[in-house]
Amino acid sequence: MKSSLPEFAVLGHPNEGKSSVLSTLAEDDSVRVSPIPGETVVCQAFPVRIDGREIIRFIDTPGFQNPRQTLQWLQDYQGPEDAMLAAFIAAHQGDPAFHDDCELLGPVAAGAGVIFVVDGSRPLRHVDRAEMEILRLSGAPRMAVINCKDEEAGYLPKWQSEFRKNFNAVRLFNSCRANYRQRIDLLESLKSIDQQLEPALRMVIEAFQEDWEVRNQRAAAILADLLLDVLGYQRTVPCARDEEERRRGELHREYLAYVAQRERQTQQAIRALFKHNIFNLELPPQSILAEDLFSKQTWEFLGLSDRQIILAGALGGAALGVGIDAATVGTSFGLFSAVGGLIGAGATAFKGKELLSGVRLLGMKMGGEQLRVGPVSNIQLLYILLDRGLLFYSHVINWAHGRRDYEHTAGLQPTGGKSGFTSRWDRERRAICDRFYRAALKGRGGEIEETSAALQDLLCDQFLDIAEDRATGNADGHDGHDGQCLRRDDQEVGQ
Repeated sequence: MKSSLPEFAVLGHPNEGKSSVLSTLAEDDSVRVSPIPGETVVCQAFPVRIDGREIIRFIDTPGFQNPRQTLQWLQDYQGPEDAMLAAFIAAHQGDPAFHDDCELLGPVAAGAGVIFVVDGSRPLRHVDRAEMEILRLSGAPRMAVINCKDEEAGYLPKWQSEFRKNFNAVRLFNSCRANYRQRIDLLESLKSIDQQLEPALRMVIEAFQEDWEVRNQRAAAILADLLLDVLGYQRTVPCARDEEERRRGELHREYLAYVAQRERQTQQAIRALFKHNIFNLELPPQSILAEDLFSKQTWEFLGLSDRQIILAGALGGAALGVGIDAATVGTSFGLFSAVGGLIGAGATAFKGKELLSGVRLLGMKMGGEQLRVGPVSNIQLLYILLDRGLLFYSHVINWAHGRRDYEHTAGLQPTGGKSGFTSRWDRERRAICDRFYRAALKGRGGEIEETSAALQDLLCDQFLDIAEDRATGNADGHDGHDGQCLRRDDQEVGQ
């Protein structure tokens, strides 16, 4: 490599998924991903920057145009080996029939490493062997990536056998499913293709890991701020006695709109943290996160009975448990928990007369000629917002930047049983939430700062658990192919 900055040209036959692989590796959803072959006609660099500093660069390239003729020219070439690619480009620069071949070999001639992408769901062809031989003759450090679009494994042995003859490393990589861990693993594998690359790539990987930790810390702070704003919400308005009922309804609707807006802002901020900027990362229509926070459907996902939902409505909308103490304080229902038994066993927790009076609804209190709203009087809202925030985080970090099939995603649906994150938290974690909740209600600066820091640490731990579950295939039943790497132990590094 002629530059200290690691640079890799992503090559392959048209419509093999190379742009999708590049988009995922670079965390850049501005990379054009199209099902139409030949959409990429010129090279385009996609730098990866952390804190304003470029640490690695990926180059999107056109697909091979005439690989057989290109290979024949290279095999017939008689000049200096290190000038071969430059000589080919000079000889064919003005020929439209070789435009794409000249364009894609330009970065390789300039010293870029090679990531060669093929669609592993199809059989090996003679033209593929020609492309591999071109790259072998180039002498560039190179890795082959088998992009298993449809999890079709029938052709993998032939691909792997052929790649072992021509590449320094071979990796299976599903660009539409690859997560953070698998991106790091691929970069780790790149270190093996040339010893000279190791120091620079080691620094790149460390920068990625540190940046990921910083992003998680920021995401935790964003969620904690949401909770502080929603739980500590307070408002005092003038109110005559004969206007109390109407004003209560108005303030309640204002609060619901405020919470919905703050949740949307939080989701947008988390999206931006993980670099989903260009394409709208839509939630599937059947996702609970696409459902209104205060809708009947959300209550049903919580496992509440029709009677309890009706009771909530009778209390003026009872925003997600704000007006109902449905269980012991500190015990989360979880987003998808089946809590029928819990509710039945804890029926005494419903303080009917007190609740029906409306005094505790959203913490509304009438005093003199004023109506005071807030803070929130039920901790369940904290857990529900946490669960929704964690679900959104999981959706974002596991949505590969090269993926575009929003309409086909299964989404975040209830799967039966206790599927929410907070429903599985132990007493120690719930105690952290309890302390945070009490501090948010009291509004004391020092106590809020201390309990918020503890909650953010808890969330960062949960983020790690979420990433680990997805990396091992627990989130969507992966077959484990995505993380494999096949290296040629008998091959000289940098051959």
